Amino acid sequence: HVQLVESGGGSVQAGGSLRLSCVASGYTLPMNMGWFRRSPRKAREGVAFITDNGSTVYADSVKGRFSASKDNAENILYLQMNSLKPEDTGMYHCASRPYGVGWYGGLDERSFQDWGQGTQVTVS
Repeated sequence: HVQLVESGGGSVQAGGSLRLSCVASGYTLPMNMGWFRRSPRKAREGVAFITDNGSTVYADSVKGRFSASKDNAENILYLQMNSLKPEDTGMYHCASRPYGVGWYGGLDERSFQDWGQGTQVTVS
């Protein structure tokens, strides 16, 4: 049974930083993973994608500010978020992409199968 549990969200002022974590259980982490966010004004959007070998892709809106990484030994996915803006506010979810799932791009939610419950980030 696959489980993803996010943590690390909170309320920060614009310009601040947060680091989100996603603990994976039920499988090992050398696997493609993604971070997505949803806000009341927007549909769920891809924020970051990290491959099994650590290559990353970012949405234009977060390039240069967000950084995704993995600790494969501990089965933890991270999202370091710096220079936060009010438009970064939303519920952040991690997602995993097992082999064999259809490919629509690393920032497309259709490429992912398993999802965590999310952690709220509020920037004011």
